[in-house]
Amino acid sequence: MTFLLDTHIIVWWFEQSPRLLPAQKEALESADAASPLVISDISLWEISTLTSLGRLRLRLPLRDWLERAVAPPLVRRIGISPAIAAEVASLPDSFHRDPADRILVATSRVLGATLLTLDRRIIESGLTPTL
Repeated sequence: MTFLLDTHIIVWWFEQSPRLLPAQKEALESADAASPLVISDISLWEISTLTSLGRLRLRLPLRDWLERAVAPPLVRRIGISPAIAAEVASLPDSFHRDPADRILVATSRVLGATLLTLDRRIIESGLTPTL
Protein backbone atom coordinates (compact mmCIF):
# COMPACT_ATOMS: atom_id res chain seq x y z
CA MET A 1 0.00 0.00 0.00
CA THR A 2 1.18 3.52 -0.80
CA PHE A 3 0.91 6.17 1.91
CA LEU A 4 0.97 9.89 1.10
CA LEU A 5 1.66 12.10 4.11
CA ASP A 6 -0.29 15.27 4.80
CA THR A 7 1.90 18.16 5.91
CA HIS A 8 0.99 17.96 9.60
CA ILE A 9 1.71 14.21 9.61
CA ILE A 10 5.22 14.85 8.24
CA VAL A 11 5.90 17.40 10.97
CA TRP A 12 4.48 15.20 13.71
CA TRP A 13 6.45 12.17 12.45
CA PHE A 14 9.79 13.98 12.38
CA GLU A 15 9.15 15.88 15.59
CA GLN A 16 7.98 12.65 17.31
CA SER A 17 4.63 14.08 18.29
CA PRO A 18 2.24 12.02 20.41
CA ARG A 19 -0.63 13.30 18.22
CA LEU A 20 -0.16 10.52 15.66
CA LEU A 21 -2.81 7.82 15.80
CA PRO A 22 -1.62 4.23 16.39
CA ALA A 23 -2.66 3.21 12.86
CA GLN A 24 -0.71 6.14 11.42
CA LYS A 25 2.38 5.20 13.45
CA GLU A 26 2.08 1.66 12.15
CA ALA A 27 1.85 2.90 8.56
CA LEU A 28 4.90 5.14 9.04
CA GLU A 29 6.88 2.29 10.57
CA SER A 30 5.98 0.01 7.65
CA ALA A 31 8.01 2.09 5.19
CA ASP A 32 10.98 0.44 3.52
CA ALA A 33 12.97 0.77 0.30
CA ALA A 34 10.42 -1.33 -1.62
CA SER A 35 7.44 0.59 -0.26
CA PRO A 36 8.50 4.13 0.66
CA LEU A 37 6.26 6.84 2.07
CA VAL A 38 5.34 9.60 -0.38
CA ILE A 39 5.72 13.31 0.34
CA SER A 40 4.43 15.94 -2.05
CA ASP A 41 6.60 18.91 -2.86
CA ILE A 42 3.66 21.11 -1.85
CA SER A 43 4.19 19.97 1.74
CA LEU A 44 7.81 21.16 1.63
CA TRP A 45 6.56 24.56 0.48
CA GLU A 46 3.90 24.58 3.22
CA ILE A 47 6.42 23.69 5.96
CA SER A 48 8.77 26.40 4.71
CA THR A 49 5.98 28.96 4.65
CA LEU A 50 4.75 28.08 8.15
CA THR A 51 8.31 28.30 9.45
CA SER A 52 8.93 31.70 7.86
CA LEU A 53 5.68 33.02 9.34
CA GLY A 54 6.69 31.81 12.81
CA ARG A 55 3.74 29.39 13.00
CA LEU A 56 6.01 26.33 13.06
CA ARG A 57 9.25 25.77 14.96
CA LEU A 58 11.54 22.91 14.02
CA ARG A 59 14.34 21.25 15.98
CA LEU A 60 16.82 21.71 13.11
CA PRO A 61 17.57 24.48 10.63
CA LEU A 62 14.86 24.45 7.95
CA ARG A 63 16.96 23.17 5.04
CA ASP A 64 18.49 20.36 7.10
CA TRP A 65 15.05 19.40 8.39
CA LEU A 66 13.55 19.32 4.89
CA GLU A 67 16.41 17.28 3.45
CA ARG A 68 16.08 14.70 6.21
CA ALA A 69 12.31 14.60 5.82
CA VAL A 70 12.56 13.49 2.20
CA ALA A 71 15.64 11.26 2.48
CA PRO A 72 15.46 8.01 0.53
CA PRO A 73 14.99 5.08 0.81
CA LEU A 74 12.08 5.50 3.26
CA VAL A 75 10.61 8.53 1.51
CA ARG A 76 9.91 9.39 -2.12
CA ARG A 77 9.17 12.98 -3.18
CA ILE A 78 6.57 13.67 -5.81
CA GLY A 79 6.03 16.87 -7.73
CA ILE A 80 2.92 18.28 -9.33
CA SER A 81 2.61 16.38 -12.60
CA PRO A 82 0.18 17.24 -15.41
CA ALA A 83 -2.05 14.39 -14.20
CA ILE A 84 -2.11 15.79 -10.66
CA ALA A 85 -2.78 19.34 -11.88
CA ALA A 86 -5.68 18.08 -14.02
CA GLU A 87 -7.05 16.12 -11.06
CA VAL A 88 -7.02 19.29 -8.93
CA ALA A 89 -9.27 20.91 -11.54
CA SER A 90 -11.67 17.96 -11.39
CA LEU A 91 -12.24 18.18 -7.63
CA PRO A 92 -15.71 19.46 -6.73
CA ASP A 93 -16.17 23.13 -5.90
CA SER A 94 -17.71 22.04 -2.60
CA PHE A 95 -14.31 20.78 -1.46
CA HIS A 96 -12.46 23.55 0.37
CA ARG A 97 -10.21 25.92 -1.54
CA ASP A 98 -6.89 25.44 0.28
CA PRO A 99 -4.51 24.85 -2.65
CA ALA A 100 -2.13 22.60 -0.68
CA ASP A 101 -4.98 20.35 0.46
CA ARG A 102 -6.41 20.20 -3.05
CA ILE A 103 -3.01 19.18 -4.43
CA LEU A 104 -2.60 16.53 -1.72
CA VAL A 105 -6.02 15.03 -2.42
CA ALA A 106 -5.39 15.07 -6.16
CA THR A 107 -1.98 13.46 -5.66
CA SER A 108 -3.51 10.74 -3.51
CA ARG A 109 -6.15 10.05 -6.15
CA VAL A 110 -3.66 9.92 -9.04
CA LEU A 111 -1.27 7.63 -7.14
CA GLY A 112 -4.03 5.47 -5.71
CA ALA A 113 -2.48 6.23 -2.32
CA THR A 114 -3.98 6.44 1.15
CA LEU A 115 -3.59 9.92 2.60
CA LEU A 116 -2.40 9.99 6.21
CA THR A 117 -4.22 12.98 7.66
CA LEU A 118 -6.32 14.22 10.53
CA ASP A 119 -7.80 17.06 8.47
CA ARG A 120 -11.57 16.73 9.01
CA ARG A 121 -12.46 18.47 5.73
CA ILE A 122 -10.40 15.97 3.75
CA ILE A 123 -11.65 12.95 5.69
CA GLU A 124 -15.30 14.00 5.51
CA SER A 125 -15.09 14.78 1.79
CA GLY A 126 -14.60 11.09 0.99
CA LEU A 127 -12.62 12.10 -2.09
CA THR A 128 -9.69 9.83 -1.29
CA PRO A 129 -8.90 7.01 1.13
CA THR A 130 -7.54 8.34 4.44
CA LEU A 131 -5.95 6.94 7.57
